[in-house]
Amino acid sequence: MVVDPVCRMPVDEQKSRWTSRQGDRTYHFCSPGCKRIFEVKPERYVK
Repeated sequence: MVVDPVCRMPVDEQKSRWTSRQGDRTYHFCSPGCKRIFEVKPERYVK
C-alpha cells in the first residue's frame, strides 16, 4: 500500500488505476480527481 499524496488515503499500488510520473517516481491516486489536483501543482505534494 502507498498513500495518495493529495488526500492521504491508502491506495493499493498494484490495483491503482490513476498514476502520475514526476521525475523518477510514480505516484498513485485513489481517484481521477486527486490525480488532476496533483498534476496542476505537483510541487505542492512532492517532497
